[in-house]
Amino acid sequence: MRRDITLFIMLTLFGSTLHAQSKDHHSGAPKHDTAFAAMQERGKRAMGVDQYTSTHHFDALPDGGRIELQRDVEDSAGVAQIRAHIREIADAFRQGDFSTPSLVHLKEVPGTRTMATRRSVITYEPRDLPRGAELWIRTKDPEALRAIHAFMAFQRSEHHASGSK
Repeated sequence: MRRDITLFIMLTLFGSTLHAQSKDHHSGAPKHDTAFAAMQERGKRAMGVDQYTSTHHFDALPDGGRIELQRDVEDSAGVAQIRAHIREIADAFRQGDFSTPSLVHLKEVPGTRTMATRRSVITYEPRDLPRGAELWIRTKDPEALRAIHAFMAFQRSEHHASGSK
């Protein structure tokens, strides 16, 4: 009986450890999710920093949205890379170029077609943060606002990220 209880406890602990190890600590996504891992690798190439040691937030706001990307670890080179990336995408988005999100996700990202065509009524403002940067996206145009919110919702979902809805 005692041996059975000991075996049960050991198997329970072993199973819990395996379950914890099978998840990415950061996103909660299964490590064996090859599509997610491939997207993370494309994101690393596009942004220049390890996606597993960085945190994304995608906030839908009353006047637009906010993208935040920060390193989870002390990494001055990574912080500089994030800041450069946020400025690059702000410039690209201003021009209606959403090729970077399309490359990372291997498809047209919801909202980007409208954001491209309505680019004259959308502003993009990058700001530095302690371990990275953020991009404020603002508009007073209802159609552009719906597109920005669709973009943020898709990004939150795909990246298993947090943010306001």
